[in-house]
Amino acid sequence: MPSITLRRLLAEPAPLPWLERRSWHAWLVVGLVCIGAFVGQLDATIVQLALPTLGRTFGATLQQVSWVALSYLLAFAAFLPIFGRLCEMFGRKTLYIAGYALFILASALCGLAASFEQLLAFRFLQGIGGAILGANSIAILVGTIAPESRGRALGYFAAAQAIGMSAGPALGGLILTTMGWRWIFWVTVPFGVLAVVVGWLALPRTDRIDRDKSFDWGGAILIGPALALVVASLNHASSGGFGSAPVLGGLAVAAILLWRLIRHERGCPSPLIDPRLFQGFAFRCGALAVALAYALLYAVYFLMAFALTHGFGESPAAAGLRLAIIPIAIGLSAPFSQTAKEWLGGRHVGMAGMLLCLGAITILLLTLGISPAHRMYDTLAFILVGVGLGLFIAPNTHATIAAAPADLSGAAGSLLNLMRVLGTSIGVAAGATTLGWQLQVQAEGGLAVTWSTASSDSLLAAVRGSLPVLAVMAVVAAMAARVAAAGGEGRAEATTGSGQGFSR
Repeated sequence: MPSITLRRLLAEPAPLPWLERRSWHAWLVVGLVCIGAFVGQLDATIVQLALPTLGRTFGATLQQVSWVALSYLLAFAAFLPIFGRLCEMFGRKTLYIAGYALFILASALCGLAASFEQLLAFRFLQGIGGAILGANSIAILVGTIAPESRGRALGYFAAAQAIGMSAGPALGGLILTTMGWRWIFWVTVPFGVLAVVVGWLALPRTDRIDRDKSFDWGGAILIGPALALVVASLNHASSGGFGSAPVLGGLAVAAILLWRLIRHERGCPSPLIDPRLFQGFAFRCGALAVALAYALLYAVYFLMAFALTHGFGESPAAAGLRLAIIPIAIGLSAPFSQTAKEWLGGRHVGMAGMLLCLGAITILLLTLGISPAHRMYDTLAFILVGVGLGLFIAPNTHATIAAAPADLSGAAGSLLNLMRVLGTSIGVAAGATTLGWQLQVQAEGGLAVTWSTASSDSLLAAVRGSLPVLAVMAVVAAMAARVAAAGGEGRAEATTGSGQGFSR
């Protein structure tokens, strides 16, 4: 009876027949998915830039203020597989529209938050809405676009993310300077309202619904606490150190929960995360590369937001404009990633992208807080990071989906969204942890140890000391992407010929 009631509530409205008959209807759907990518990245980058401001507003420590980002990311990660399964069982359209509605409602509530605790709670709710969108986005794109056009569509998707990331720092800095932090959450609401209307009118009904598939309650119960403990433990290391009892205890319990989750999923007839996805070494490497690419990106955002606003004393508006260089470079280079792949070969384009990121990290290591011409060097580093990731993300995503079993392309897309948000979480936690640790190192010389009271030289030295962790991320991501590309080449045609079915 509950299942029947839920099916009635989630009954999908038909799209406008006039729209469905248009030759460009599929690309309108891609545009809708891209709006979601734009809104999500706009929110993410605005919040990253606002963390120092929010820390000062609420008197939060480095560890505490990082939870403004992490509470959203943890909700996203924990609920993404759950909604991925519900979409398979009940259809994607109604849930996708509901995800947009929840996201914009939570965004409005974040802007109304009266306390730090309320802000964290509303950010968690916002993450649930984001999870509904993430569970559908790539699956809708893959199922709507013809196989020969999917590489181009994924490039547009990456470009939309880049535009959102580009607008985030610049717009966020302007809003923080002129209107206050509450407006950084309200600015995404109009885009979400537009997406709800377009989605209702244009999204096709789900053509393939697995009504016989059962819901994996065991996996749903295990995955959330396991992921939360991993990220919380890594983040707590910023104040307690990796050897502290809470960190070691949290990681130990997380390991037990993850081990139990793996055993459960292997024996479950309808697992939340299909173990067949991980049977291929190439897919595992591609998923790891996705996580590390986004970890690298958001660790750069986290560290440089503090470096620019507190270390160099720049206004949020000025810092936002400078950080916008990174996503602008991603957006300009992402549409050419397929061309770069054809020139360099699928196995080398990812390594080339990460080589550019390594060059950027090296420049920052040698100049940040040292050279009087730091603005020139920072700008060059931001350009290299953006171009490197722009050349990396779409080819690696395409190769990783191609490396998955042909009948699991939709599930693979949802899982890659999970890896993306896990990578973002790890990047924020790693940035907070390494920055906190480096500030403790600075304390040995008698300097301040908290970000808000540290001198600009001390904070810049701490940021500079955190950069080698990012270099390790880039090297491992490059190697993993090469393996994924090599393993996916032989299966790409068969995989892209299938996918989640939607009526056209």
